[in-house]
Amino acid sequence: MKQVDKFLADWKVDNADTRKVFAGMYQFLQSLDGAKISFVPRPGVSYSLRAGLAGAARPIFALVDVIDDDPTSRWLSVCFYEDMITDPDGGGEMIPKGILNEDGYCFDVEEPDPSILKYLKQRAQEAYAKALESVA
Repeated sequence: MKQVDKFLADWKVDNADTRKVFAGMYQFLQSLDGAKISFVPRPGVSYSLRAGLAGAARPIFALVDVIDDDPTSRWLSVCFYEDMITDPDGGGEMIPKGILNEDGYCFDVEEPDPSILKYLKQRAQEAYAKALESVA
């Protein structure tokens, strides 16, 4: 997707490896069979990847937001519907009405953590599997 590629190319300052996690999640979500990825840029607020499946009960199964209130210190909020994932490491936070007005589990990425991308991909895989189950 050209918009995402341009956004990544223009993202120069990355003190917390959030660009790497965002790019990794983007590649992973693209690899899921049938996943439709949209990109919603709101400069100065956020840049969002939204992953969904045609015919699924919910319009998306994963939301990856780059919080852009300070372009020199961007951070990520990666969210899933609360009932679509597990959080065995307890790294997420339940946010009432946090994902498209439904309860969500969000994981904030603000500091370098080499294991976070793997953990988020596992959560995304769970959400994807649940979305597949709901396809009409």
